[in-house]
Amino acid sequence: MFTAIAFIIILGILVFVHELGHFFVAKKFGIRVEEFGFGFPPRLFGFKRGETIYSFNLIPLGGFVKIFGEDGEGKKDHRAFGAKKIWQRTSVLLAGVAMNILLAVFLLTIGFMVGLPWATSDNLAAPGAKVQIVEVVADSPAAFAGLRTGDFIKSVQASKESLPQITVVSGLQDFISRHQGEEIILAVARGTDFFQTKLIPRINPPVNEGSMGVGLALISEVSYPWYRAIGEAVIAVGNLIWLIFSSLSLLIWQFFSHGRTTTEVAGPIGLYAITGQAAQMGFIYLLQLTALLSVNLAIINALPFPALDGGRVLFLLVEKIKGSPISERLEKGIHAVGFIFLILLMIVIALKDIIRLF
Repeated sequence: MFTAIAFIIILGILVFVHELGHFFVAKKFGIRVEEFGFGFPPRLFGFKRGETIYSFNLIPLGGFVKIFGEDGEGKKDHRAFGAKKIWQRTSVLLAGVAMNILLAVFLLTIGFMVGLPWATSDNLAAPGAKVQIVEVVADSPAAFAGLRTGDFIKSVQASKESLPQITVVSGLQDFISRHQGEEIILAVARGTDFFQTKLIPRINPPVNEGSMGVGLALISEVSYPWYRAIGEAVIAVGNLIWLIFSSLSLLIWQFFSHGRTTTEVAGPIGLYAITGQAAQMGFIYLLQLTALLSVNLAIINALPFPALDGGRVLFLLVEKIKGSPISERLEKGIHAVGFIFLILLMIVIALKDIIRLF
């Protein structure tokens, strides 16, 4: 139940903040905003202030903004979206992307102020650093032992040797290498729970999987005073943007060059599962996840693909070069096709999530 509530709140915040960006900038440029909705219809209730209806809707997954003239109507009305200059319309369209980036900076600033778990290297290990599982390979000894992403390995024991306190990744890796093919006992922390589990590290594991079948990272708690936390948050978001762009470029290249991708892509079901894992680990991990998803949402929406904000900006760019708008009918048709493609893609990803998780 808590996972469902956390998932709805996170998704709601991300979409709501995105639409809030469109709303504020449209108002700034004098464009008439007909409705700003909290959640998605059907409408529960609403009130009108000025020319805008503020509605509260049944489905609590974010919100929407209805801008006059966004679909091409009323171009002769100076307060219509289509009557504004191209740079103003572009600003309105990209305001949601900007708001998601700012949200990520804000969340990580809070995180760095209160103390944020952050991956570091063995030679930079700080007091209290912990070894965390950041990936579990399917059908590996770790998977069969019930280990999950986010678990902390506190200690490990074999028949004739033990490692009572694990403070660096290399120490655990060396121990596992010495006991391949032997049964070992792992002491694991998962949220507030502690348990033991057994597994046998593989002697000849598949390439890039390791004997246990896990990815490991050394996690230290990082905190800064507020004035430095802001700068660190900006740097972290910049690194996230670069990482997501790089991963997305690799995914697209793999698809068009090999007809498939080796990178896992999570849909709503996968994100729900990830939210559940973060919720088990604590509030600070949910905060980190929300910041990451906010950057993801910003980048996806900025892509020059039909039906996305970036796709609409692309049409404005063509209009600027061409000197006149593209046929309204043609543009609507292209966006409709793009929307259908995105829905089908989400269905495919959701099915893959179901197969992988269940």
